Amino acid sequence: EAPSEISRPHLTKDDPHQLTLARLDWELEQRKRLAEQYKTSLASKEKILKGIEVKKEYLGNLRPGLQAIMQASLPLQEYLSMPFEHVQKQTEVARHLPPPLYVLLVQASAYGQACDKNLSVSISGDVDEAKALSKPPEDSQDDESDSDAEEEQNTKRRRPTVGGQLDDKRKEMLKRHPLSLCIDLKCKDGSVLHLFFYYLMNLNILTVKAKVSTSSHLTAVVSAGELLNSDTLLNCLYTSDQGKETPNPANRYQFDKVGILTFSDYVGDLGHPYLWVQSLGGLQFPSDNPENVVMGSKLSASHMERTVKLLRSRLQSRLALHKQFISLEHSVVPVSAECQDLFPAKVISRLARWNAITYPEFEEMPMVQHVLKAGLAHETDLFFMAVVERGTARLQATVVLNPRYPDVTPLFSISLLWKGERSGLTDDNLRAIESEVNVFRAELQGPRPGHQLLTNQLQRLCLCLDVYLETESQVCDGSEGPREFPREKMCLRTARGPNRLKPFKYNHPQGFFSHR
Repeated sequence: EAPSEISRPHLTKDDPHQLTLARLDWELEQRKRLAEQYKTSLASKEKILKGIEVKKEYLGNLRPGLQAIMQASLPLQEYLSMPFEHVQKQTEVARHLPPPLYVLLVQASAYGQACDKNLSVSISGDVDEAKALSKPPEDSQDDESDSDAEEEQNTKRRRPTVGGQLDDKRKEMLKRHPLSLCIDLKCKDGSVLHLFFYYLMNLNILTVKAKVSTSSHLTAVVSAGELLNSDTLLNCLYTSDQGKETPNPANRYQFDKVGILTFSDYVGDLGHPYLWVQSLGGLQFPSDNPENVVMGSKLSASHMERTVKLLRSRLQSRLALHKQFISLEHSVVPVSAECQDLFPAKVISRLARWNAITYPEFEEMPMVQHVLKAGLAHETDLFFMAVVERGTARLQATVVLNPRYPDVTPLFSISLLWKGERSGLTDDNLRAIESEVNVFRAELQGPRPGHQLLTNQLQRLCLCLDVYLETESQVCDGSEGPREFPREKMCLRTARGPNRLKPFKYNHPQGFFSHR
C-alpha cells in the first residue's frame, strides 16, 4: 500500500534490512497522517459542539416564548372556540379515567362539537391518585413480611370491633374513583345545569349530582322549594327512573356482605344511579325485560342526544315554573299574550292562596282518594294546594305536578265550600270542572313547549267557578234581595240533560259559553 518512494522495491526486494527500514518509514508516515486527521476531527467536533450549544440555547429561550404566546392566545382560542391548550391537558388527564367515564367524556365531547355548542365537558379530581390506581401493585416477599409484622403489631395494640370493620368495608365498597366528569348545559336565558358524574369502582356503576346556576338572582318562593332541589331535579327524566336503587343486580349480593340494606341511604352523598346515566357511560345491566343488547360507546351515542334535550327541557320548565310561582304566591294567575284568547276579559273568581303540601298531607284529603286508588299520584310528584274564592264560595284544588311536566299534565282534584261541602265525587258539575281542567290539554298548553299549561289550568278553574256560581244562583232558594253572584257570563243554556250540567266551554271570539 505504500508509495514507491517509500517502498523502493528495487532495494527492498532482496535486502531484508532495507525492507524493515521501509516498513518503519511507512508506519511513521501513517502515524503523521492519523495525527493530522485526529486534529481535523477534534476541530470539527469543537465546531459541532458549539453549534449544538447555540441550538440548545435557542431552544431554551424559545420555550418561554412559546408559553408566553400560548398564554397570550388564550382569549383568541376562547373566542374562536379552539381551546388547544385546554384540550391537550384534558387529553393527558383522560388517559387515567375509568372506562365508563372515558366513554361518557368522548361521546359528550363529540356531541357538543357536532350538535350543541352550549355543552361543555371538564375533568376534575386528583390525577396523582388516579395514576397510583392504574399502576400494578408491587408485590415482594420482603414487603409482605414487613406488612405482616406491622399488622401483627397493630393487632396487638388495638383489636378493631366488628362494627368498625363493617364501616370500613362499607366505605371501601362505596369508594369513588378519584376523577370525575362535569358536564355543563347552558340555556339561552343564561342559566346553566351542572352535572357531576362519579364512578363507584367496586360497584361498577355511575352516579350523578345536579346543580343549577342562573344568570340573575332568583326571588325566594316558598312553594318553589322543591323545583330546583338538586336531589329531586332529575327524578323521572325517563318514566319511572327514580334513581334510588342501584341498577346492577350484583350489588345486592355485595351489600348483603357488608350490611347495607338499601342504596337509597347513600344517594345524598354519592349521587343518583339513574338508568340513563349508566347508558351514557356505556354500561348495561340485565333487566326483567331483555331488549337488544348494545354495549360501550354505541349505547352511549344512542342515548346522548335525547338525554341532553330532556335535561335542558327539564331545567327550562323548572325555571319557568319558578317564575310563575312568584305570581301565584301573590294571588295573581299569569296569562301570556298568546293564551289571552282562551279566557274572557273579565274573570271575577280569584286565586286566594297557593302553597306546597307534602305527600302525607295529600294522602289524608278525602277528595283525592280516587286519585290514589287509580295510582295517579306518587311520592316523586310535587303536590300543591290552590284556593279560589268568590264571595262566600271557596274552592279548594289539590294539584299533582309530575316531574316530567309539561309532558305530563298536572292533575287537579277539587272541592267546593258553599252552601255545604261538595266535591267531584258527589257533584256532577264539579266533576265536569275537573274534566275541563284536566282533560283538554290541547286547548290549554299554549305555544310549545307548553310551559303555560299550569297557569292556564288555574285560570280556567277560576273561570269555571264563575260559570258554576252564576248559573247555580238562578235556582230559587227563598231568599230575597239581590243575587250574590249576578249573571256576568253569556250562556246559550244554563243547564242540560238529566245531570243539569252547566256550560263550561268558552267560545272565542263570540264570547259565549256552551256545553261540550
